[in-house]
Amino acid sequence: MAKILVVDDSSTVRDEVAGFLKKNGLDVDTAVDGKDGLAKLQASPGIKLVISDVNMPNMDGLTMVEKIRGELANKTVNVIMLTTESSPAMKERGKAAGVKGWIVKPFKGEAVLETFRKLAS
Repeated sequence: MAKILVVDDSSTVRDEVAGFLKKNGLDVDTAVDGKDGLAKLQASPGIKLVISDVNMPNMDGLTMVEKIRGELANKTVNVIMLTTESSPAMKERGKAAGVKGWIVKPFKGEAVLETFRKLAS
């Protein structure tokens, strides 16, 4: 199955989300921030879904998405933001960058599992 990349600077959130997805049979990799996420996406063209936080050091999630679409010219990877951010301005920036969905933490895996499966296939 296609890979999912979980990008979050919080090891707790990263481990929770990746662990849940792995437990449900999905192939998952992780990244510690947007810069790491970009590098992993470049190295693994099989990644179909990126689940990312917004607020991270080195490179935030929205900048990462803009670079995925611009510098990497990757228009096909699906991106979902999993964040505490809920401001309309942030969501609008995400939508303009090509974000497919916006989930406000806490992560409720069972509610989004089937959506994640579809986006990763």
